[in-house]
Amino acid sequence: MSQGSTIMQAVREVPDFAARYANLANARLGAAVVSVTDEFFGARDRLIRIEEPSFDPDLYDDHGKYMDGWESRRRRDGGNDHAIIRLGGATIVRAVNIDTAFFTGNFPHAASLQGAYHTGEGLPADSDYRPLVAMSRLGADAAHWFEVADDQPVTHLRLDMYPDGGIARLRVHGIPVSAPGTASGFASEELSSILRGGRILGYNDSHYGNPEVILYPDKGLDMGDGWETRRRRAPGFDWIIVALGQTGTLDSVLVDTAHYKGNFPASCSMNGRLLEGADLALLDNPDALKADSQFWPEILPSQPLSADAEHSFDASQLSGAGPVSVVRFNIVPDGGISRLKLFGKAVSAG
Repeated sequence: MSQGSTIMQAVREVPDFAARYANLANARLGAAVVSVTDEFFGARDRLIRIEEPSFDPDLYDDHGKYMDGWESRRRRDGGNDHAIIRLGGATIVRAVNIDTAFFTGNFPHAASLQGAYHTGEGLPADSDYRPLVAMSRLGADAAHWFEVADDQPVTHLRLDMYPDGGIARLRVHGIPVSAPGTASGFASEELSSILRGGRILGYNDSHYGNPEVILYPDKGLDMGDGWETRRRRAPGFDWIIVALGQTGTLDSVLVDTAHYKGNFPASCSMNGRLLEGADLALLDNPDALKADSQFWPEILPSQPLSADAEHSFDASQLSGAGPVSVVRFNIVPDGGISRLKLFGKAVSAG
């Protein structure tokens, strides 16, 4: 980086139809760009970085201007460039963002996205792919959001750009589909994992960090890699609502305050319930869900928390409530947590 450079960071708002689902085109969740037709100017791995794109006007490398994204050279032989992305697991896609942040004279004219389901070694055949986002015109330095209505899971994506150029980020929001193991219903499993379909449904505050990451399978990287609320100046407490990837009876909870040393919550508690029948409509009505959560039975009574530590609560500290599908995790009075893991035995819906 040149001395005196002004680094710019893209700021992107996520529309409601995407915000309720996790971004699964994410290397931290096992996704990878497994092939590209060309990456002369910008390496493939930049396409699925979790960080928002940045731009340094003075930064160059051996191939020319450094761009924070995937960028191919100018095509002189016809055709178009494409990338194949393998997701961390089978996913039902609900929303897509093809972001050309900071690409102003070198963005593609258009792009499309296809998906395929493939198990075993190798890559899907070309004939296995089906459209998720039809060919759509792209603009300079912009987020292009698309709502997807496709109920079949995919494991691989094909991103085509026409004819060439650069795309800063691909965001693919959806629902992971985990195949229940043979021990499902008998062995304890991490029912809240984002890779099982766990997701954040709402919260009262998230001034710092990214709430979604509390359901990630890895260890928190730093104090910015978690859910943290602003300092509370009024009575009350902060909370976050989590949908389990699969309904189950809980037998243990892990609360990790890694990296939170002067800003960890004093204590935590948890409420929850089973949503079924007509109540399932609450999943698509955040305001009604928040109101309903005030009446959920207590699952975990108040427990003290400490700085930069893992806290495990076993069955003896949990209530004997039956199966639950949603929980509200409460922190008193405010602060941050790095990870929340809810373990239990999955049960069949209905």
